[in-house]
Amino acid sequence: MVNESPDARPRRRLRPTRRGKIVLVVGALLVVSAAVLIPLSLTGSDEPPKKQETPQSTLMIPEGRRVSQVYEAVDKALDLKPGSTLKAASTVDLKLPTQAEGNPEGYLFPATYPVDDATEPAGLLRYMADTARKHFAADHVTAGAQRNNVSVYDTVTIASIVQAEADTPADMGKVARVVYNRLLKDMPLQMDSTINYALKRSTLDTTTADTQLDSPYNSYRIKGLPPTPIGNPGEEALRAAVRPTPGPWLYFVTVGPGDTRFTDSYDEQQKNVEEFNRSRGSATAS
Repeated sequence: MVNESPDARPRRRLRPTRRGKIVLVVGALLVVSAAVLIPLSLTGSDEPPKKQETPQSTLMIPEGRRVSQVYEAVDKALDLKPGSTLKAASTVDLKLPTQAEGNPEGYLFPATYPVDDATEPAGLLRYMADTARKHFAADHVTAGAQRNNVSVYDTVTIASIVQAEADTPADMGKVARVVYNRLLKDMPLQMDSTINYALKRSTLDTTTADTQLDSPYNSYRIKGLPPTPIGNPGEEALRAAVRPTPGPWLYFVTVGPGDTRFTDSYDEQQKNVEEFNRSRGSATAS
């Protein structure tokens, strides 16, 4: 074992994309903007919904939550044994696109859902997936996918990366453009968010060892999009994926809050990343 100083850090290689943003989890449910859906029966039955009284409570699914997080949230909201919603998901037909191969990631639409004593996980998941399909079948989404020469499912995957990577809603269109530009140039996406998804974590610190991960979600080693979305994107991220901001950018890094720098110059990106690392080092020391 090699003894290291207390502030020693894993060696990182230069990465074309870094969010550079600390995600605050505490209080996230209070600040996320999500559409409020019309109450309806969320039982496992396929019968038409019956008129209901005001729901006893609601379940908010924030933008960007992964399927595993949605399952956990449903279990808690319905006061079920952990793993109950995961089990239900394996039995319910969510009418997912063929490209999804049965994986509902990206198709449990983030919104506020009404729940009551009659709500069952299968019905709630079906409602989320139905809501997603309606959003993704909108004319502007299908037209945008055709214009960008990708499938609607690929558009959802790009939107999920945008949701995970963009520091602010204003940056989403530029992040989407970076994704498209790198795909067109046959460059690996090199997005930390895809590695975080593979490792079931959320962090800003991606090491060189991480980038060697043997996973189809390792966008450092494998070119193209990951096999599925890496979360459930919201409307703003979807809009950015449909109509990305015009620009030549290939790299970006968020040096500080509200300061995301986009460039098509590797040398300029290297300087920005160095500034980001210095900023992170100062924050860690303090």
